Amino acid sequence: MADVFASIPRKDQRAKGDCCLRGLMLDGRRKSIQAMAARLPDGNEQNLQQFVNQSTWDPVPVRRRIAERMVTRIGPDAWAVDDVSFPKDGRMSVGVGHQYCGALGKQANCQVAVSVHAVSDAASCPLNWRLFLPQEWVDDAVRRQRTGVPKDVGHREKWRLALDALDELAGWGLVPPVVVADAGYGQNADFRAGLAERGHAYVVGIRGDITVQPHDAHPTAPAWSGNGRRPQPRYRQPPVPVAELAAAAGRQAFSEVTWRQGSRGPMTSRFLAMRVRPSGVRSRRLAQAAAVAGHGRWDGVLPQVRLLAEWPDGEEEPTRFWLSDLPGDTPIAELVRLAKIRWRIEHDYRELKHGLGLDHFEGRSWTGWHHHATLVTAAHAFLTEQRLAPKADTPDSPSTRSSTPSKTC
Repeated sequence: MADVFASIPRKDQRAKGDCCLRGLMLDGRRKSIQAMAARLPDGNEQNLQQFVNQSTWDPVPVRRRIAERMVTRIGPDAWAVDDVSFPKDGRMSVGVGHQYCGALGKQANCQVAVSVHAVSDAASCPLNWRLFLPQEWVDDAVRRQRTGVPKDVGHREKWRLALDALDELAGWGLVPPVVVADAGYGQNADFRAGLAERGHAYVVGIRGDITVQPHDAHPTAPAWSGNGRRPQPRYRQPPVPVAELAAAAGRQAFSEVTWRQGSRGPMTSRFLAMRVRPSGVRSRRLAQAAAVAGHGRWDGVLPQVRLLAEWPDGEEEPTRFWLSDLPGDTPIAELVRLAKIRWRIEHDYRELKHGLGLDHFEGRSWTGWHHHATLVTAAHAFLTEQRLAPKADTPDSPSTRSSTPSKTC
């Protein structure tokens, strides 16, 4: 508390933060403010409601200190980008809309938040959050005013929100060793280009229908008649979907890789890594724009990345695919480990939502949601630190030192 909430100026507000964190971490199925206040001996529902929903304390410095602290503690192998949804009733919760809800597996009325997590094989923790605002909220002055959405906040696609969150973390001096994401983000050529422009290496999931050129394909320029604009170089052969390219290599080209020990034994499958050049329309336009910006003219050559494909035993064809711009000498076992490391954040979401009440927030405001998400992140960070330090604490240990809560918070 003393460390991550040091930016909160008032002592009484820090005491309420302490009270909230204990309420989030103690037993109890429901982690709404009313339910927590009823369980806490020093809980005061009105005071806690005001602290979470109306108080002016800034959650950004708190999130920054949590991120700085947890990156040091975890020593992440990657940062994972993902999003999480919260089913809602009614229209007045900030950012709610009829959209795909992962929690329900279908289109439904819900909120969606984009998150960035520090991830290692041993632990993970959220570092930053962005609440997604559907397009319908842009011109809805009534709902924006009632929920307190800032005037400068509008609709931004989830992949842009992810890049915004990474940019904010970079502003705090925190840079990812590598970014991992599922196909919801990796399929987007603009997202991959945004990572590359920022110097962030990536291993991201894609669908099997992304088209590529083989790495050794070369574009040629059609003959110029001397009239009009000189034709641009282009590849003669049509691009190939990655699923087709991987299958054409044959099952014998895939090698067995074990990426971790699971609860039921080694996690093993068969993988193939090959160099390719993504060639969708958007990929070509981004490559051309980057070349023109840097050199003034495009030679038609598409950037090269590595395709990772998985062909599990018992399947008739490859089933999963990733693209990576890690160095070409990165061992395939390391590519596979990073591609699969996102399993950790499923544990995060399970604990954040079901154990710590991330989706139990009953307020409706922009401020309240961001306060609540920050408090839940702080609670999760504390528990993660405890798991990373299994030795018994002494009375003088920072993790057990009493914070002396106020009589009524």
